[in-house]
Amino acid sequence: MELRFERLRRLRRSTAMRNLVRETHLHVHDLIYPIFVAEGQDIKKEVSSMPGVYNLSLDRLEPEINEILDLGIQAVILFGVPGHKDPVGTGAYDAEGIVQKATRKIKEMAPDLLVIADTCLCEYTDHGHCGVIHDREVVNDPSLELLVKTAVSQAEAGADIIAPSNMMDGFVAAIRKGLDDAGYTEVPIMSYAVKYASAFYGPFREAAGSAPQFGDRKTYQMDPANVREAIREAEADVKQGADMLMVKPAMAYMDVIRAVKEHFSLPLAAYNVSGEYAMIKAAAARGWVDEKGIVMEMLTGLKRAGADIIITYHAKDVARWLREER
Repeated sequence: MELRFERLRRLRRSTAMRNLVRETHLHVHDLIYPIFVAEGQDIKKEVSSMPGVYNLSLDRLEPEINEILDLGIQAVILFGVPGHKDPVGTGAYDAEGIVQKATRKIKEMAPDLLVIADTCLCEYTDHGHCGVIHDREVVNDPSLELLVKTAVSQAEAGADIIAPSNMMDGFVAAIRKGLDDAGYTEVPIMSYAVKYASAFYGPFREAAGSAPQFGDRKTYQMDPANVREAIREAEADVKQGADMLMVKPAMAYMDVIRAVKEHFSLPLAAYNVSGEYAMIKAAAARGWVDEKGIVMEMLTGLKRAGADIIITYHAKDVARWLREER
């Protein structure tokens, strides 16, 4: 009796054959590289939990930008490490704040490099929360006023994209109106629409000095158990005028990325966060995993899940690996 079955291995017989039928492709233009810019002089301080990632002062920024350009990376996202903090995060919306100064410097050095400004207060408040505190609670609407001021000041400094990450209700509507009223109608908003209260953020909080000084962020960031709520959050931001959406973190949330992609047609970013980066770096340093192989598989998986854009601390390494493959 003749056996009948599909011979699926026919299309895996060689590298060229596999390349020909590959469904998902990772490209350097998919990548956004995060940069931590710090107040001070001659600072290049490696983040202990994130090997290869540094806090950089403005005078040490140029070599970093030149390397990014040489690798073909087209976008960076800026996070500030200010020299001063206060209860209302004044440094976030100061025209001479660290992100504003870094934005101007980068745009002078590399006018075509996209500069994305993370719009939040947590790095600038002495309590480490993403909004205004009243009776040890983060109050929503007064926080929106300061977030609008922050977004407008970042646009004035030359930011190409505003990326609000605060998870206050109504933040996209408030920032969109603020930008439009200030004349920045062409500046898009990449909304951290679906941001979970995650344990994966630990190394970032070391890098940015933004850990909450009391409590946690579970009253405004999402419960990791919820996916239907993610659709509600994304839908709200779409209605309020977001131009791009984001899911954060990425690796443990591929189902959420897929769900958001299936419901909305806006470009979708996935943030491959600090804890995800740190785990791979730690395992690779001990010889437990093939760093290149696991990073490329993970980022390809994010694209396969539906991400159009990937924010990742691996971006420079990935750009090099992609160049080597070509």
